[in-house]
Amino acid sequence: MAALSERKIAIVRTLVESAPDKVVGSLRQALAETSDESALGGVKRLVEVEVYERNLRNTVLQPIAPMCVGAGDDPHKLTFPSRVLGLVWRGVRAMDDAEDITVVRDAAEHDTPAHVVTAAEDRLTVLAAAGVRAREQKDFRAAAEICDQARPGGADQLAACLEIAPIVRRATQKLPEWLAHPGGETAAGARVAYRDAVTADDDAGPRFFEMLSAQMAHPWMVLRVISAVMDKPTERYLGDSEMAGFGEGLLADIDAALATIAGLKADAGPQAGRSAAKLAELVVQQIMEIETCVDLQREHGWGHRVHKQRASLAGVVEGRLREAEKATMDALPVQPPRNPRIRRQVPRLGVAPDRRLVDRAVTLLSFSDELRSTANYGGFSSARNKMVERLGEYVDHYVDEVLDLIRTDEVEDVGIASAYLEHAALLDQLIRGGKAGELIRRRAHAALHPDGS
Repeated sequence: MAALSERKIAIVRTLVESAPDKVVGSLRQALAETSDESALGGVKRLVEVEVYERNLRNTVLQPIAPMCVGAGDDPHKLTFPSRVLGLVWRGVRAMDDAEDITVVRDAAEHDTPAHVVTAAEDRLTVLAAAGVRAREQKDFRAAAEICDQARPGGADQLAACLEIAPIVRRATQKLPEWLAHPGGETAAGARVAYRDAVTADDDAGPRFFEMLSAQMAHPWMVLRVISAVMDKPTERYLGDSEMAGFGEGLLADIDAALATIAGLKADAGPQAGRSAAKLAELVVQQIMEIETCVDLQREHGWGHRVHKQRASLAGVVEGRLREAEKATMDALPVQPPRNPRIRRQVPRLGVAPDRRLVDRAVTLLSFSDELRSTANYGGFSSARNKMVERLGEYVDHYVDEVLDLIRTDEVEDVGIASAYLEHAALLDQLIRGGKAGELIRRRAHAALHPDGS
């Protein structure tokens, strides 16, 4: 098969250069087994060059790279349009004499000392900051205009971020230690980095923390660094400072998560149930974080709001647990016995299981199952344990009754009874763990196949 023409390769190059990093990475994986002599060999080489160039770009512009996402107009945090990263890099490429880029590119091959590489990266970001402010080179000018369109003063914000990029780069290297071991020497290091940032620019404080949070898997954990710098501030002090947005933003995220958990629908499926439970776990972590990092007063302000959020989380979760209990009983229905002398309810095996009711129970029990490790810290351990105990007893009684009916040959349709037992095993597995479900399956097999087949 003939290779693609130069015109088609140029079209592909334009598409690849404008694609997000994840798309380019996926394309590289898809073409990994492609032969260089095949029709797509040229595309493979093009993609590999693009991946290499992006890795170099992301290394040099690492302090701002994770901030360049989407349209760059997020009202809650400082971001820039995703296109800006590529434009700034092309501007650096055009303005640099290639010496600093070469140092970074060949660092591993030449075993270049880390401080030499870092110095080269810092010079490149300073060059980028100057280029964005001057707007003389076409790529820098385009980046500045796009930033200004995304938010007022966006270009100035981008340039200011690039100017303190050397400080953020060094702070980022220490972030794992600052987050894992707050206090003591790590707190002192955070204070020094912050002081360097505000020395470079009086207004750099919030920007410094915005840039650090963008480097974190959980951006809200930047509160630990803020707390270290401000020596665990009171909520009033932090709330009256220019850092107040970080606390307010976290509290708003918690409110949004609570609304999502409260909106969980039983028909949404087990994955939705587990996602809601993981969101509850995140809320617990976030509440503990703000309680640890800020000196709160329970009677007013943020402290009162956090107290209400804790109560709201417990109430929302307990509501879902009550729904799970009812849904399980609906999926394994019982009815009054024909013999009036028998007071206990017996399984209703006259009709086949309602798959929708079973699915609803699975969704809500998946939510409960995913809460195992969170319940103690979230304040709803007692409610969950009681639900597990009640449902465990219900399922045990249900299974015992069905098995007795099978053994005494009082079941009209063994297939229906077998289906109910399988559903009971599935639900009990979510209630009490995998071994509980396997036990029901073994007992069902023994009752259905008494001859041992």
